[in-house]
Amino acid sequence: MLIILRYFLHIAYNGNNYRGWQKLPGIESVQQVIETMLSQIFKETIAIVGCGRTDAQVHASQFFFHLDIGYDFSFDLKFRLNKCLPHDITVFDVLPMEGLPHARFDAIQRSYDYYIHTEQDPYLLGLSSYYPLKNSDLEQMKEAAGLLTNYTDYGCFCKSPLKYEHTICNVSKAELFTDINRTRLRFHITSNRFLAGMIRIIVGKLLEIGNGDLSVSDFEKYLKTKVTPKTIIPVYAQGLYLSKVTYPYLDLPNRSVISTILLNQVDLLL
Repeated sequence: MLIILRYFLHIAYNGNNYRGWQKLPGIESVQQVIETMLSQIFKETIAIVGCGRTDAQVHASQFFFHLDIGYDFSFDLKFRLNKCLPHDITVFDVLPMEGLPHARFDAIQRSYDYYIHTEQDPYLLGLSSYYPLKNSDLEQMKEAAGLLTNYTDYGCFCKSPLKYEHTICNVSKAELFTDINRTRLRFHITSNRFLAGMIRIIVGKLLEIGNGDLSVSDFEKYLKTKVTPKTIIPVYAQGLYLSKVTYPYLDLPNRSVISTILLNQVDLLL
């Protein structure tokens, strides 16, 4: 009788050197790197399934994937992976699971954080997005962010809405934070699902509001009418983090140190 043992791996990665999570021909992806290492460790071809897909240069301070092994093993897989993987990918936990839970389809909630710094800082390069904003109206940006939980159809803030059966997203939280000097911002959003480019498009519109180029009422009109804006300029990828993935049977805290550092410096709710 064939035995299938399923494991969830809890990881984090810095996405700057990768063309996203998903394995595609001819590109360096996080999935490709991990599968290569796992196949070397187990001396057989190992395929993994991630909890979602992140775009090129997007980070994940919490991410899960699952893999199946046909036999029990006694070695320390976490130790071996962390020894072999590049230092921009870290394994936190190797979790044996009962049955065959699915890392992608079983996730009931995901959270993302987008970080912005408005004053240049070489130590934030690649970890937060630099936008030299001057006198931005953060209160208006906060007001617009707060409207997101009132709506469910986000087709207007999607790069390719026609590829989906529907564009309904149950956004349960959307907040804007800043530091005491108002030079660092964090946009936080939680939903059961996200559409292609959705978060980076929303943040781009929030920046337009902060600069006075878009009113809060016009922002809300897109959500009400479901009409896509004529101009869509997504913000840079490097400021975006997948920061929390929740399952009915698994809810682990975020253990990424850099995410904690950024959170501690941008912790004042407007």
